[in-house]
Amino acid sequence: MEYIYSPMGVCSQRMKIEVENNIIKNVEIIGGCPGNTLGVARLIKGMDIDEAIKRLKGILCGNKGTSCPDQLAKALENIKKEM
Repeated sequence: MEYIYSPMGVCSQRMKIEVENNIIKNVEIIGGCPGNTLGVARLIKGMDIDEAIKRLKGILCGNKGTSCPDQLAKALENIKKEM
């Protein structure tokens, strides 16, 4: 199933996440720092959703209080609630 998430407090504008049987199948992050967001998306592809949340949650970008990886973790937490 594909999920759309609108992150808050970061440069990226939208996250498209495909999850199947608790495994992340694909992630596309629109906006943000292209190299970083593409790298994060590729690194978590094929990963268990719980492991990805554990690794990404709480990462900060400067003094924003969040980051694209942290927002991705929040998106994954929302997905888990809907599953």
